[in-house]
Amino acid sequence: MAIEIERKFLVTNDSWRENAMGILFRQGYLSAEADRTLRVRLEGDKGKLTIKGKSRGISRSEYEYEIPQQDAMELLDKLCLKPLIEKTRYRVEHAGMVWEVDEFYGANEGLILAEVELDSEDAEFELPDWAGQEVSDNPRYYNSNLVKDPFTEW
Repeated sequence: MAIEIERKFLVTNDSWRENAMGILFRQGYLSAEADRTLRVRLEGDKGKLTIKGKSRGISRSEYEYEIPQQDAMELLDKLCLKPLIEKTRYRVEHAGMVWEVDEFYGANEGLILAEVELDSEDAEFELPDWAGQEVSDNPRYYNSNLVKDPFTEW
């Protein structure tokens, strides 16, 4: 079983932007239940289908498969819950770790989150100065919940 272990933080300033390269993501959910999610995503021009299990702390099972770009576009447009998640994902290196910083658009405009994937729940890492409050355990910040309750409506 594939396990995803990640910690998520609000971003407090723009110092992470220096030398950051981003890729546009468009994603939606065919299922966004607490016990499981089924996500469709376009990462630039690559389609992906991802199945995630229920979060247990900062861990959960995750299975991801590449799908044809055209299939991903049709699923996003015709079958996924709305609004879609639109964001640019930036990869930022800090203290030997790669952080993913998501800048959201559309219904979640103004939200910027940073996450780091870990090898274990107790792995140590250095927090960048642009990472603020941890929101790993706050379901409000799960992408699947940002479809149901967008950031611009908080």
